[in-house]
Amino acid sequence: MSTETSADLLWLLPFLPLLGAAILLLGGRRTDAWGHLLACGMALASFVLGLVMFFGMLGRGAEERAVHQILFSWVPVGQLQIDFGLLLDQLSMVFVLLITGVGSLIHIYSIGYMAHDPDRRRFFAYLNLFVAAMLLLVLADNYLGLYMGWEGVGLASYLLIGFWQYKPSAATAAKKAFVVNRVGDIGLAIALMIMFATFGAVSFQAVFGSASQAGENILTALGFMLLLAACGKSAQVPLQSWLGDAMEGPTPVSALIHAATMVTAGVYLITRSGPIFDLAPAARVGVTVVGAVTLLFGAIIGCAKDDIKKALAASTMSQIGYMVLATGLGPAGYAFAIMHLLTHGFFKAGLFLGAGSVMHGMNDETDMRRYGGLRAAMPITFVTFGLGYIAIIGVPPFSGFFSKDPIIEAAFASGGVGAWFLGGAALLGAGITAFYMTRVMLLTFFGDRRWQPDTHPHESPGVMTGPMIILAIGSVAAGALLVWGDSLVHWLEPVVGHSHHELAVPAWVVTVTILAVVAIGILIAWRQYATRPVPEVAPDDVSALTVAARRDLYGDAFNENVLMRPGQEVTRGLVAVENDGVDGLTTGIGAAIAALSQRIRHWQSGYVRSYALSMFAGATLIVAMVMVVRVL
Repeated sequence: MSTETSADLLWLLPFLPLLGAAILLLGGRRTDAWGHLLACGMALASFVLGLVMFFGMLGRGAEERAVHQILFSWVPVGQLQIDFGLLLDQLSMVFVLLITGVGSLIHIYSIGYMAHDPDRRRFFAYLNLFVAAMLLLVLADNYLGLYMGWEGVGLASYLLIGFWQYKPSAATAAKKAFVVNRVGDIGLAIALMIMFATFGAVSFQAVFGSASQAGENILTALGFMLLLAACGKSAQVPLQSWLGDAMEGPTPVSALIHAATMVTAGVYLITRSGPIFDLAPAARVGVTVVGAVTLLFGAIIGCAKDDIKKALAASTMSQIGYMVLATGLGPAGYAFAIMHLLTHGFFKAGLFLGAGSVMHGMNDETDMRRYGGLRAAMPITFVTFGLGYIAIIGVPPFSGFFSKDPIIEAAFASGGVGAWFLGGAALLGAGITAFYMTRVMLLTFFGDRRWQPDTHPHESPGVMTGPMIILAIGSVAAGALLVWGDSLVHWLEPVVGHSHHELAVPAWVVTVTILAVVAIGILIAWRQYATRPVPEVAPDDVSALTVAARRDLYGDAFNENVLMRPGQEVTRGLVAVENDGVDGLTTGIGAAIAALSQRIRHWQSGYVRSYALSMFAGATLIVAMVMVVRVL
């Protein structure tokens, strides 16, 4: 496909799923019978179009691959002139294929998973809306268009997380995700203001081209505002508390949010804004610290969760932490962050769909302590889930090994004392990941059967297992394909750049160390859960760390005491100022005028002779004053 043709058709990528969402939402019950098929078709059409454009890119030189399309003048207001434009370059192409490819598989899986839901048509409309918003986010050629997609993703996630709104827990989780993400969105809104005030524009080309002329303090503030936005969407500390609760939505929603779309938005934002962070060292340090803390934070939480979906949600938080850490390393880590994002899209989507398959066969039970021995009853789910498990813990030659190990190596090679903190955190996270994911495998598929008497586990239908098999193949092969001849690094280099890191020791030493730590994590989990009986109810006599992990390391308590309650007090103070100050002043003035009016009203008696006497007295007074003035 030529550059001109690609540019002419670029708008179709987000428009097709958006059209599907509009038809299903506006068509109402008349589309119930075939709405799910239309939604799948629209997602698949975007994927096919993205593939055609990808192969067209391969036929052009590295510097000529970007495709730009201006649709119309969007904001022609004074000095602020913004076009509604789309940009398809090497970075956005990676996301387009991930979003539409994995998103299409999740759509197909949902046909079976949501087969008996009376509102299936509405669910598929929201899925299409989600995909359209995410595509707009990654295709926009300016930060305002990105912001529009950003808010669209937030809306769609709210609708999907709270899809079963008749459940109070689902409605609460949706509101929580919406509110927490609004906090992060403030960062992106302020960043837009800083850009316009500093550069007079919000397009990528204008901002990046002028960034070197801005002061470091301005760029640092801009970087931290973008980081705040990324923390909200990608569930990074301190805005991570919504992610576990988001599991209240249907399982395909969890796969879509956690694997291919919403949580990757923050990684995309930081990587796309690389020219800003490269000129703001303090902001880059903030990014790496947030990533390192979050990868440990999520891993520790994952060790104590008995709900299979919440264990995987904590895992997502941790794995996104690896990606954020890599983006904070600058050109040495951008490509590795995107590589891990891609491999994570395969194995985490497969793991979530596998969890949904287990729930499908277990009467929607999510407590792993009530599973056990499912490998015989659900062989396809066991194999596909197992391949995703091996990939996420980083066993060679599975995909996670090729994407996570380079991040750990780059962290150790980042230089300075901080390198030991970053590298050590990433290495420790790998061991903890191996522990909690092995725990999930053992509790679910091995050991004694701990099912409830009325449970009859069975394999899921082909429409569900088919996407799981495809994702499992990606979990095995994606990593090797991406690193073959540094293919992904070379692909992204024209957009994000790349610098090779230098390790103080041979790379094989780091690799062996990582595998040893992973093996230790596996062995500890095996000893804990394979050689001892697993109680159906979690014991209460546990360590303080386990209690803290069960409570999400007190993330909600921190937000409540540090942010919510002080915010309530500030709000009460402002209300008091409003009521007693502003309202009191305006009310007092009104009351004073009313009282004066009451007194003046008594002067109006209604008697003509009184008015004539008043006029005579007034006239006499005026004549006297004139005569006095003339005499003087």
